[in-house]
Order: sequence, then C-alpha cells, then structure tokens
Amino acid sequence: MSSSVSTTPVQPVGPLLALTGGALTTADVEDVARRSLRVELAPAGRSRMEQALRSLSAAMSGGNAIYGVNTGFGSFSRTRIPDADLRAVQHNLIRSHAAGVGELLPADVVRATMLLLAASLSRGHSAVRPAVVDTLCALLNAGIIPCVPSLGSVGASGDLAPLAHIALVLIGEGEACVTEHGRQTRCVPGAEALRLAGAVPLELGPKEGLALINGTHLMAAQGALLMSDVVRLFDAAVTAAAMSIDSCRATNAFLDERVHDVRRQPGPRRVATRLRLLLDGSQIIPSHRENDPRVQDPYSLRCAPPVLGAALDAIEYVRRIIDFELGSVTDNPLVFESGAVISAGNFHGMPLAVPLDTLAIALSHVAGISERRTYYMLAAADPEAHLRPHLAPTPGLQSGFMIAQYTAAACCNEIITLCTPASVSNIPTSAGMEDYNSFGPRSAAKARRALDLCTRVVAIELLCAAEALEYHRPLRSGHGVERAHAIIRQVVPRLSSDRPPAPDIEAICSLIRAGRFGN
Repeated sequence: MSSSVSTTPVQPVGPLLALTGGALTTADVEDVARRSLRVELAPAGRSRMEQALRSLSAAMSGGNAIYGVNTGFGSFSRTRIPDADLRAVQHNLIRSHAAGVGELLPADVVRATMLLLAASLSRGHSAVRPAVVDTLCALLNAGIIPCVPSLGSVGASGDLAPLAHIALVLIGEGEACVTEHGRQTRCVPGAEALRLAGAVPLELGPKEGLALINGTHLMAAQGALLMSDVVRLFDAAVTAAAMSIDSCRATNAFLDERVHDVRRQPGPRRVATRLRLLLDGSQIIPSHRENDPRVQDPYSLRCAPPVLGAALDAIEYVRRIIDFELGSVTDNPLVFESGAVISAGNFHGMPLAVPLDTLAIALSHVAGISERRTYYMLAAADPEAHLRPHLAPTPGLQSGFMIAQYTAAACCNEIITLCTPASVSNIPTSAGMEDYNSFGPRSAAKARRALDLCTRVVAIELLCAAEALEYHRPLRSGHGVERAHAIIRQVVPRLSSDRPPAPDIEAICSLIRAGRFGN
C-alpha cells in the first residue's frame, strides 16, 4: 500500500497539537478550525493505531465474517466480500456514500470535522494505518479544505455522506479548496489537493473506508464550535441585561444573594452574581431609591437571573456532552487489544442530537428575554425610566431605534421555529437495517442558526441600552457596565439623528463574536 505522505512532505512549523489518543478540548478544536493550529500524530497515538492493526489482522486470520472488513455495509452486511476485493470495497464505499447536496459546509466546520476524525482514529480502536491520520494532518496543515455539501447525514450510522466527501479527497478524488492567508482561493481536484499538501492518494486497506465515514465527527465538530461561540454570546447577553437594568433605572434588589440561595438553582445564582459584579459601583441605582413609586420591575428585568440561569444550566449540560464526545471513539466495529472485534452502535448521534436540540431552546430564551427588554426601553411607557420613545432625539421627527426592535422580533420568531427538535422525528434508512436515526446534524444546524439570530437580538439590546444609558448622565453605571459601554462606543457613536441601525447592529455583533464582553 502507498504511504500517505511523500518523502518531502510539508513540514509543520510553530505550535502543534499532538494527537496522542487523548481527548480534545473545545479550545483545541477552535484553534485548529479557525486559527490554523498545526496538527500531527504523536508517537503514543501511532503506537495505539499499530496495535489495533495487529489485533484486526489476527481477527481476520480466523476466517470469520467481520462487519465492514470482509462484508458489505448496512443492509448488505450479510454479503461476504472475497479477500481479493477487500480494498476495492472500501474505495467503492467512499464513492457511493458521497451523496451530499446543498451549499458547502463552512471551512471551520470541515476543518473541525477532519480534526475530530483524526483524533478518534488515533485512539486505536478503528484499526486503520497511521498513514490515514498523517494524510488528514497534511491537508489540515496545508490549509486545504475538502468540498463538503451540508446535507446528507441522518446522524446515525455516522455522518456518512459528509465524511465520505472528505474521504474522497484522501483517495485523490472529489474536490477541495486551497486556502491562503485564511481565505479560500481556488478549488482543485482531490489529487491536486494532496500534491499541494505533500501527500499522495491513499490506497485504502481493510476497514479504512468504513472507519473514515462511520462516526459522529461532523455533529461533534459543529457542537464544539457552537460551545466556543455560545460562551461569548452568553457573556454579552448577561452584560446587556445589566446595562438594561440601569438604563431603565430598575432596582437591583432581585439580585440579592439570599434570594438565590433559597432557590438553590446553580445557573440563576451564577447569573445573579455576574449581574451584581457588572453593576457594582453604579451611581444610578442609589439615585432613585427614595421616592420611586415602583414596587417591582417587569419580568424581563426582575427575572433575568432565573431565565438566563436556566439557559446557562442547559448550555452547561450541552458542554458536558460535547466534552465527552471530544474524547470518544464512534467507529464500528471496534477493535480492542485483547483481539476482540465488536460490532455495536457508537456511531449513533442521539447522545449529541438531544443536547443540540436543547441548545436551540436555551438560546430562544436568551433572545426572547433580551427582545422584551429592548421593547421595554423603546416603548418608554414608564415615566420613572426617564427615556424618550424609541430613544429618538426628537420623537416624531425622528424614529430612533423603533425598527431595530422589529428586527429583534423577527429574529425571535425564526428562533421559535428552530426549536422544534430534529431528533424526535425518525425516518429509517438502509432498507430498514438502520431503523432509528438521530438527525443530529440537523439539530446542530438549527442550533447554529439560532445562535446567529440570538447574537443579533443581543446586539440590538446592547445598542439600545448603550443609548439609554446616556439619558442618565452624568451618573455612571457599574464598573463592568461602563467598560462594556466604552467598548460599544468604540464602534457605534451616540444617536444624534436618525441613521441606518443595520451597520451599528453588525458592528456590535462583531464585538460579541470576538468575545469583547467576557469577564
């Protein structure tokens, strides 16, 4: 069989992520997917893989049928493959399963998927040659991204179609995009992509085609990148809530630590603590403690800790599941040092699909309560808030941020539709052999869309809250809120007359995505 790399491969320089067979972190995934951190197979991972190869070879010598090695796939699993065709059946598997359609997956998702695939194979239960991982690493390090259509996986027998499009490039077929300086420059045939990476097409051995496509690597990659982005968004959402509290001249009594101690819920307690810290040092809160006729604030302010806290607890649940998956092996069959080769169902995506569906629901509440605070500010119905309608400099002559709230409402409406779980609807495949599927990649796609929409809703609240805060000058808000306000003012000036809010919203979205509102 051919080696995966030429005698003069592209040599990694600078920092490296070594695939030892251990678990990845979400930071590892983002560093490789978005920051082009280089990857290599470590000696420990290479040793694990070589041991698995020996175990598979011993099992094959017994002449027994081993699924995906000397049998067909899916509903063809009872068809025995002659020894002379063992390589051909693996190549045929890749070609036949590359049935994806639709727009191409983003570059960062494909890179993350390739990383997770390589890491899973390095754990030594898939019985593929180290050359397979070396080739994946060569493509990653050269900035070459296989063209992968976004639709085709049902999230059960692994992410078959998307992974097959990646594997096509490994065997010198399909297409890939070449990236230079972080930008995709041109698409080339798979064989040319390998040449540019200093590699040659793989001649797949027994089980290698199946191992390349039989895992949850796409949905896990999407989940890992989502987790990195959700953390930044949630920081911004809590900051927006704190800024709105002072912008509306609300009380901070509902943040009292004793209130949340007796509720005993971890998420609400953490959110209340963070809101207290952001508002610490506020001059606005004490300015209206006397002679304020209001007894309670609206739920969107007063219940920010329980609502955002519930979302935080759900996000933490999703993060925990993703962390488990980043150290897992989702191949089938699995090979063990004892020589056992076990057919099972680790490729099934339901452990990820349910949390990813849950993530969309959590984001719906982050966005929903944010939009309500924006509405409350712009309505200016409470005279004690000391705000003008729609924050317009001259209400009537100017409309201020009136339509920004419409945009937030439209985003929230779409998020509502995205909260229907993908994982609860089953459509069998492979002539009934695969009779219960997860549709986890659709759960991930919906969660990604929900996150993008939620980011815009929170950006709109920050836009409006930053403007509303100006109405209470010279009083200052809390130190954390004022820091966030200064960051916003670096990209968005105060509203002196009507202007298109769209560029302002996108500028604040960029701040959120960059993590500028973090601790």
